Amino acid sequence: MKLNRFSIRARITAGLALILVLAVLGTAQALWQNKTIKYETAEVADSWIPAIENLGVMKDSLSAHYLLVSDFVTGRIQGADTARAQLDVIEKRLAKATAIYAATLETYEADDPQGPIEKALYADYQAKRDKWFAAAQQGIEGADPSLADEQIELARSLYDDVGPAAFRQSLTAMQAILAFNLEGTAAAARKAEHLVQNAERALVVAVGVVLLVGIALVIWIPRSVTRPVREAVGIAQAIAGGDLTREVKADGRDELAELLKALGHMQGQLSSLVSRVREGSQNVAAASAEIAGGNQDLSARTERQASALQETAASMQQLGATVGGNAQAAQEASSLAEHASGVARDGGALMGQVVSTMRDIQGSSQKIADIIGVIDGIAFQTNILALNAAVEAARAGEQGRGFAVVASEVRNLAQRSAEAAKEIKGLIDASVSRVDEGSALVDRAGQTMSGVVEAIERVTHTVTRISGASQEQASGVQQVTAAVGQIDEGTQQNAALVEEMAAAAASLKTQAGELVGLVSTFQIREPA
Repeated sequence: MKLNRFSIRARITAGLALILVLAVLGTAQALWQNKTIKYETAEVADSWIPAIENLGVMKDSLSAHYLLVSDFVTGRIQGADTARAQLDVIEKRLAKATAIYAATLETYEADDPQGPIEKALYADYQAKRDKWFAAAQQGIEGADPSLADEQIELARSLYDDVGPAAFRQSLTAMQAILAFNLEGTAAAARKAEHLVQNAERALVVAVGVVLLVGIALVIWIPRSVTRPVREAVGIAQAIAGGDLTREVKADGRDELAELLKALGHMQGQLSSLVSRVREGSQNVAAASAEIAGGNQDLSARTERQASALQETAASMQQLGATVGGNAQAAQEASSLAEHASGVARDGGALMGQVVSTMRDIQGSSQKIADIIGVIDGIAFQTNILALNAAVEAARAGEQGRGFAVVASEVRNLAQRSAEAAKEIKGLIDASVSRVDEGSALVDRAGQTMSGVVEAIERVTHTVTRISGASQEQASGVQQVTAAVGQIDEGTQQNAALVEEMAAAAASLKTQAGELVGLVSTFQIREPA
């Protein structure tokens, strides 16, 4: 398989990925084996060793139980209570160790073949231990000091026939369980050691595979890179020496193949460029003479343009003076319009004050009319009171005649007051009507004055805009005049440049000849 079908990045990435995959697989294998080793060692530490320790306690307790019972039965220990207390302590310790050991039997998995074997050994031990406990109980009961000597001797004889044999059988069963656990511990240790050896061998194999693959990649990948690089360097050196005829072969799709293709394309483009430059240099040499002749015609036309621009500059100066006068007149008109606008605003303010005064007069007249109404009401009530007094005086006869005269005078006075109030009210109403008419006229005059003020302000704004536009026009004319002056100056400079261009054209012809000589140093393929 050709490596140049793949990119350099893909090759390096694939190599590193392969090494990483191998490293990960080796690590995973090591971790799995380490987990298995930890499981086996944990089984030894958590199951087999505690079982052996408890079996040792059970064996020691069973032996102590036998010695204590034997001493009591043979009379070496006096006192049943003392013997019974010591036996209780030993039996409790034996029961505790037995319970712990029995719990370890429940940790066996269902498919573990050692579980039924050890459970059978434990069942045999329990049966023989119970037989020993029964013989021990009979011996203790028969050796009770309260019994007759003949009975005690008979019990001792029976114990000697049954007790030691039962104890040895139970002890043998205990030793069988202990031997089974010791063998299980040794087997688990051997299995753990075998797993450690396998893990070491697997680790060595994994490291060796990774090293071999790494060495192969170190040799394989650089070799696929250096050969195209050397070829690219040779092509670049040939191009630097002016040789553009070398054939460039680029196979593959990697970065170096792209580099060779780019060098080949660059060589082709450079060859085409040199060919075109050579042709262009010859054309430039031929065109230089034509440029010199054209420069003379351009010089004559440039002088005519300079004369026309001078006349245009004089006309623009006259136009600038006229526009400046217009701008000054517009500025004066703007000042007059602003003054008229101020006078109109003052007149509008005075008309507003007159309108306010007329409105105050109208309010005062209305208040006087209200007061006259009150007086008219008082006269009307006084007239009614005088009429009532006259009626009461008529009822009183001669005694009320004087009062009737007074009431008649009061009535006459009230009637005259009412008539006077009516006349005053009529005058006030007429005055209020005229005041209303005057107020309306003043309002219209104020509105008219406001319209005049607005019109003058619009005129002022218009004149201001005209003044600003005139100033801008004057500024624009000045700028145009300056621009025409600059164009005139530039035209004169162009005339000088035309003469310089004639000299430059001659120099260009000489340089074109030199360029043709330089380009001829490159070797290119001639078209067929």
